Amino acid sequence: MVKTVALVEDEKAIRENYSDALVKQGYRVSSFSSRQDALRHFKSSLPDLVLIDIGLGEENEGGFDLCRELRVLSQTVPIIFLTARDSDLDTISGLRLGADDYLTKDITLPQLLARIAALFRRVDALRSPVPAEDIIHHGNLLIDKNRLLAEWQNRKIDLTLTEFWIICSLASRPGHVKSREQLMSEARIFVDEGTVTSHIKRIRKKFIAVDQDFDCIETVYGLGYRWNA
Repeated sequence: MVKTVALVEDEKAIRENYSDALVKQGYRVSSFSSRQDALRHFKSSLPDLVLIDIGLGEENEGGFDLCRELRVLSQTVPIIFLTARDSDLDTISGLRLGADDYLTKDITLPQLLARIAALFRRVDALRSPVPAEDIIHHGNLLIDKNRLLAEWQNRKIDLTLTEFWIICSLASRPGHVKSREQLMSEARIFVDEGTVTSHIKRIRKKFIAVDQDFDCIETVYGLGYRWNA
């Protein structure tokens, strides 16, 4: 089945360049120059993946706003920021809003296409049927990889794709420390260690919103993180 990619970029030449490359790779592409046009489309039809620039026309933070709005519509559709803005603050802000990856426009087209393909492999892997015995169940935690479902105390936790992979990695071996490098590898993300820390903080906040006594994700300073069942 052909994957659909939505490209939200206000500069026509850049938009057409990326669109051509994606079409040649076999994707079906929908392009938008503004946050408003993209959001109207997403409300009626969600793509399989979204590429978003941060500055959109006169909206300097339009991409951030669109990411936030898109996460209300779907917690799992993969979102990649593709922008010229390369500050740590922008990167952390994008990931905290729920993006799965943050790339700058100096990335080569082959590298960009590889990152998109990696995200799609993660989606396909999570949606592949899994035996019942592979469902992760520790105390109050239930993870169903087939349905992209994470529950705590029988209440659903809305996780992004990247957050879901990280929880799967941690909870697959309770008590075992996972380094940031291991989490990046098992969650199939290509970011710096500080970004993993941001994802962990977001995950904790989501569990604490359901259970204020939640403390199962332990930071092992200098080593990484572990799930304490």
